[in-house]
Amino acid sequence: MSTDRRKFLKHLGTSVLLTSASLTSLAAQEEHEIRTLRAEKRAGPNDKIRIATIGMGIMGFNDTRAALSVPGVELVAVCDLYKGRLARAKEVYGANLFTTMDYRDILDRKDVDAVIIATSDNWHSQISIDAMRKGKAVYSEKPMVHQISQGLAEIQVQKDTKMVFQVGSQRISSIAYKKAKEMYDAGAIGKINSIEASFNRQDALGAWQYTIPTDGNIQNVDWSRFQANAKVRYDYDQNRFFRWRNYREYGTGVAGDLFVHLLTGIHYITGSKGPERIYAIGDLAYWKDGRNVPDVMSAVVHYGETKEHPAFQVTLRVNFISGEGDKTVTKIVGSEGVMDLGGEGDSFSIRNSKMAEAPGIGGWDSLFTYTEAEQKKLMDDYNKRYNESQRMRPKFEPITYRAPQGYNASNEHFANFMDAIRNGTPVVEDAVFGFRAAAPALLCNDSYFSNKVINWDPVNMKII
Repeated sequence: MSTDRRKFLKHLGTSVLLTSASLTSLAAQEEHEIRTLRAEKRAGPNDKIRIATIGMGIMGFNDTRAALSVPGVELVAVCDLYKGRLARAKEVYGANLFTTMDYRDILDRKDVDAVIIATSDNWHSQISIDAMRKGKAVYSEKPMVHQISQGLAEIQVQKDTKMVFQVGSQRISSIAYKKAKEMYDAGAIGKINSIEASFNRQDALGAWQYTIPTDGNIQNVDWSRFQANAKVRYDYDQNRFFRWRNYREYGTGVAGDLFVHLLTGIHYITGSKGPERIYAIGDLAYWKDGRNVPDVMSAVVHYGETKEHPAFQVTLRVNFISGEGDKTVTKIVGSEGVMDLGGEGDSFSIRNSKMAEAPGIGGWDSLFTYTEAEQKKLMDDYNKRYNESQRMRPKFEPITYRAPQGYNASNEHFANFMDAIRNGTPVVEDAVFGFRAAAPALLCNDSYFSNKVINWDPVNMKII
């Protein structure tokens, strides 16, 4: 058994049961139960947090639902640029809900403690900055910026205002990721050298061809406000508004939507500040619907050696027309094992493989090309030097972990955010961490469109 493996098992201690089928951590269960008890505890009047959501699209509604799962949270206002979504918000949350098409109306309200920003990517940074300056805590959907140039300014505003700021890449709050990080730190897979991470999809909705309402016309959409910060203005186009992820002017493509999730998890588990070199290629292979971003993209990202980790490389891929169907994988490969984080961040598995102490002889080897006398001489010497146990590869049972039934990482992410507002506890994904995950993802776009390697300074967060 290797030193790292012993350290790993010692770290887990008696609170963990290891089998070939499952890993059930009593410590993890206890943490979940504590969170459940907190959730069941009725929040007092002074604990109430009043929120508003800016951008009531898919993520806006989902984020709002997750935020309201935290006791003592109340929705008081919403903003959207399509009148139909404001009407839907009143259907869901009550006719007295305040609605507006101007986010500044939200920020001027004295009864709003925190805002969820779930707009198109091009508005994340500006609204976040305006909200923090107005004294609001901010939960910003990922990526926190649309352009690399926005990152340091947004970080500075958070430091100046000292407002609670969390980026919405929810898997980082998952109990499964916490346990995976513990095991990685304990040496469960040896010394890291590479990571393979991918999102595969195979349907129109997964490729952002979202349903467009019959009344999604210029009379019901504030188109001028939507593209107010765009360098190039277009006549009203319902595809650009309701399917904005397909366009560089408002979204960040597959890299900003999905690579950033993968990088967030990678940075959290490895403790990395980010990569040094980035190169990406891609194609518009199938969804040729007017979009100007690729539907298949691959990137090679190099992480240099730091005090947090050895050098390793990451391959990232998104495929919106994959014959494999929907599948998400992150495989962290070490010298003695592989950690596989799949699905929505609610589970992982570890498979170990370690080389024998003896180097091996025979088989696919040059041994058979020598004379029989030389072969015998070499074999006799080999057998004297290594005993049978040294010639055998160690065997390990696979390990899997699954979060408790009913566990929801999005709810946990918002519980973390609300705890920070109430108690001053650190958020799990602050502005610096969020930018260090977003920047390499956006640089994949820069690499793709410029067809060149991008050099990045992950400590100072600047392009070299």
